[in-house]
Amino acid sequence: MKVIVSKEIEQVCPDFVGACVEAKVVNSCYNSELWKEIHAISERFRAELTTETLKDVSGIAATRRVYRACGKDPSRYRPASEALIRRILQGKKLYQIDTLVDLINLASIVYGYSIGGFDADKMVGEQLTLGIGKADEPYEGIGRGLINIEGLPVYRDEIGGVGTPTSDHERTKITAQTTHLLVLINGYDGKEDSVRANALYIQELLRKYAGSDGGRFFVYK
Repeated sequence: MKVIVSKEIEQVCPDFVGACVEAKVVNSCYNSELWKEIHAISERFRAELTTETLKDVSGIAATRRVYRACGKDPSRYRPASEALIRRILQGKKLYQIDTLVDLINLASIVYGYSIGGFDADKMVGEQLTLGIGKADEPYEGIGRGLINIEGLPVYRDEIGGVGTPTSDHERTKITAQTTHLLVLINGYDGKEDSVRANALYIQELLRKYAGSDGGRFFVYK
């Protein structure tokens, strides 16, 4: 899969750097060892962060800036990484979905980047383009129904949007039957070393919990 960053994204975030991880995987309903890691990280974050200092985390702060630059209110349409950590800090339980989604959420929490996870076999075409959502552009967020993505960064395949930092699309979502995983890490803070580390961490989690050899990843700008 080729990933293109559009000029409209370059204009609002010239330092953007992303990473794409692609791997063959085996999904499962629940992995207790993975959730031990999630609980340990949650405890650490409760000790280190508040809902106010959370906004200063590099990846989250940068994504919020880009939302504003695109005309979107980041407090109404929260980036997924911020929403996940905020739940932890508020003492709420994280949603348990399945192993692939849960490990992607963990990777997002640890590094503060909003990460899209997709069933690659549901993508249409061989290219994804990162652009900005348009007025009245149809988009069905996972578990959210139709959402307004005008002003949100959005990845599109040949037939439309598949992922934003707030919510991925129902059409390409991960299910129990997913065997070909595609993960997109959004580094709006431009920190390539952190984005690469996040990709390597995802590969490690896939080897530990998803019956995978970790697949491959590449960086795009």
